[in-house]
This record gives sequence, C-alpha cells and structure tokens, in this order.
Amino acid sequence: MNGILNIFKPKGLSSHDIVREVRKILGIRKVGHTGTLDPNASGVLPICIGKATRISEYLLNSYKVYVGELTLGYKTDTQDEDGIVLKQSNKIVTESEIIKAFDCFKGEIYQLPPMYSALKHKGKKLYELAREGIEVEREKRKVHIYDISILNIVDNNKILFRVRCSRGTYIRTLCDDIGQLLGTYGYMSYLIREEVYPFNIKESVSLDSIYDKYNDKKIEDILIPMDKGLKDFKHLNFPSFFWKKLSNGEKLELKQDDIPKGIELDEFLRIYCDNTFIGVGKVINRNEKYILKMDKVLL
Repeated sequence: MNGILNIFKPKGLSSHDIVREVRKILGIRKVGHTGTLDPNASGVLPICIGKATRISEYLLNSYKVYVGELTLGYKTDTQDEDGIVLKQSNKIVTESEIIKAFDCFKGEIYQLPPMYSALKHKGKKLYELAREGIEVEREKRKVHIYDISILNIVDNNKILFRVRCSRGTYIRTLCDDIGQLLGTYGYMSYLIREEVYPFNIKESVSLDSIYDKYNDKKIEDILIPMDKGLKDFKHLNFPSFFWKKLSNGEKLELKQDDIPKGIELDEFLRIYCDNTFIGVGKVINRNEKYILKMDKVLL
C-alpha cells in the first residue's frame, strides 16, 4: 500500500499519535507525517504510507494555510492558551491599530522559534528543555507570510485571522509578535490548519473513516496517489522505450529539444514513463550535456 492520506487531526492528539493510529488501523509500519501540527491545534495532516514516506521531504516545503485567533492583553509561557500567564496588560487597542499591525507582518519576516517547539538543541527537543525550566539561545529564522487577513475582531482584543505562510512559521509566535508591536501582549487562543498544499481541509478524512474504509476494503477510495501530492512539480513523460533505464534509476542524456519550455535546470520534476509515475528527478547540465538524473525511483 503506497499513497497519502489527507487526515483531519483533532485537537488534543499529537502528530505522532495520528501516525501510531494509522499504523494500527492499516497494519503497516512504514507510515509518517509531513510536518508537525501542534496537539492543541486541529486540521490537515497529510500522512504518507509505504513508499510515499520517501516523498515527505518534498511535501515539507509546501505552503500552509491557517485560521487562528489572537487574544490580546496576556503573555503566556507557551504563547498559546495552554500556557501559564506571565504578564498582563490593560492597554486598549483600536481596530485601526490592529489592522495596521497585521499589515506589518506581510512578506519576509524573522521569527524567534519558541522554547515550546519540536526544534532540537544538542539532540534534545526545546519543549523538553522548557518543561525542565531551561531556556537556551535560539537564532531568528526567516519565514514568509504570503498573505494575512483579519476575519473578525471582537471587543478589540480577540482577532480571528487567516494566514498563508511558508514552512517553519510559528503562528503562536506571530500572535506574540503582533501583541508586542501593539504595545501589549498576545497569545494564540485557537488554531486550525486549513491547507498543506495541495491537501485541503474540505477533502480531509477522519481516523474513523479510515478505519471504516479499511474494514470495507475500500481504502483506495481515500488513498491519494503519490504524484498527486507533488502536483506543484512540473513533469516529464518519456516513451516506454526508456522504461528499463528510468525504473533502474539510470541517467538519461537528453537533447535540448527533449526539454519542454519552462523546465529549469536542477528543479525537482515528476517523471513519468508511458504515463506511469516513476519518481522524482531533475535535469542537470554536465559538461555542456543535458542529463536527466533520478532523485528517487518510487515504483
């Protein structure tokens, strides 16, 4: 069994909990997720099955869409609703100030990763250190906010918003940073992930539905083919004559005319042979020759 399950993760379960449940339901060991979703958040969590676990590294780079809620006036140690309140402010913020502050976070920004995160320091996860009361230095990381829009403002202290962002963006840190810019405090009081491109929440399935489909021998109804998860990649399709070479991962020398317009050197591509998905490769230039080099054969 090879493919991707677009799972809706409920609040309260970790990403590893979902992986463990899928392994139990399907009776398959080779199962992995494509990027952690916090236990206190719900939403889209793509799960790779079988050979699809080998494409998870490509899916990690997909953009994400979240709907979150920022609550102003409080600072917590975890930057979310589960944390201990460290500071409080009674500052009154206007709606126009809130709108202006959100606009400041569009484009490339730098974030300081929170201590309560799965990042590692000397082999130990930051949240494990944080639980021991240890704080270590972290470097700010560049992330990209492609779009951020306010959906609703209640009493000028609860702001519901939608954000489309790059890999590595911490929404609770975003909430904390917006609070600071407004001269007060802020924490993330709600989060749902609507999309991990190309997987969206409307097409996601629950663990219960996976269990039912598997028992009814209809798991293929919801198992997404590997190449569909890479739809953002351009593709090359070769005639059946090249099947043996491609399936063995051998390099192919190409003529410039064999490379369609829009295909750039060294970019990952979906590779097909006679319309059958073979794997992921890229066109490279070596000594003025164009070579197709397979990165992963996924047959």
